[in-house]
Amino acid sequence: MKFDFFTERMPPLIGVDISSTSVKMVELSEGSKGSHRLDSYAIAPMGKEAVVDGNITDLDQVVDAIQRAWKLLGTREKRLALALPAAAVISKKVLMQSGLREEDMELQVEAEANQYIPFSLDEVNIDFQVIGPAPNNPEAEVEVLIAASRKEKIEDRVAAAEGGGLKVTVMDVETYATEAAYELVANQLPNRGKEQTVMIVDIGAIMMHINVLHDNQSVYIREQSFGGAQLTQEIQRRFGLSLEEAEIAKRRGGLPDSYELEVLQPFMQSLAMEVARALQFFTSSTQYNSVNHIVLAGGCASIPGVDLLVQERTQVNTVIANPFNEMSLSPKIKQQQLVADAPALMIACGLALRRFG
Repeated sequence: MKFDFFTERMPPLIGVDISSTSVKMVELSEGSKGSHRLDSYAIAPMGKEAVVDGNITDLDQVVDAIQRAWKLLGTREKRLALALPAAAVISKKVLMQSGLREEDMELQVEAEANQYIPFSLDEVNIDFQVIGPAPNNPEAEVEVLIAASRKEKIEDRVAAAEGGGLKVTVMDVETYATEAAYELVANQLPNRGKEQTVMIVDIGAIMMHINVLHDNQSVYIREQSFGGAQLTQEIQRRFGLSLEEAEIAKRRGGLPDSYELEVLQPFMQSLAMEVARALQFFTSSTQYNSVNHIVLAGGCASIPGVDLLVQERTQVNTVIANPFNEMSLSPKIKQQQLVADAPALMIACGLALRRFG
């Protein structure tokens, strides 16, 4: 029944993010003085029917993308850390008396899980991790995070990796992977984000994932239906291209002069408006009445000038996520290309960090 969401220090492994439009891989190693080094990364696009709402719907397409990405990575390492979308995982913080033995904790986790998981326990994988002393009663209690997911959700991702000849050793949750990578991004913020409220906005192809951290602890998670696919579709419609051609043109350029003004600018305005909406929703529905910084991640974050537009619309300091900013890079990595790709690699980077415990 156990599946390791929270395993301790690991041997080398590749962080793999299976998103709705691509498979992204990141391989890190230890740099000098305990820092990290980016050895290689790869992005292999997929058709839009391969993964729908976080579920693998076309296994062959995903296997193919995994194989292509792994080949591009140019590594011998076959062990992977994968993640489940937050929607596929039920997680809950509970309090337990401190000093319990592992076996007693497992029994209590099962009893807790029985109460809040709407499936039979035979159908789910459960894991737990002690976060630390309970805030209100640090002497006698500990806070424990329990994560549970249906087996089939995990098995689909494992099957895709194994179909590509690779082996899954860690299964994480996308939200936690983003938070792990955010720790590297926080270095770019005043006081490393401590005692501040930071909104991470990860804009994928279909969904905008919002994760707000206060004092570097997650306090709020939400999704909004908005993403880069809207820009691709508009390019497709306006210039009579196939989906694939539109996606390539969006990344590499080469569109008519009218693109910038008539297609890209309105999309960027919509994006800034969506972020402003998310911000307003957060401040009006929680105890936090302001946000100190916005961190933009996901493919749309690499559109030049999008950070300035969001900052102007929200009046909040806005930065583009680059978890590799302070890492040393392998000579085969093109710095300029990495800057464009980095915001979309947050989850894969967070997963690759799992080898360091």
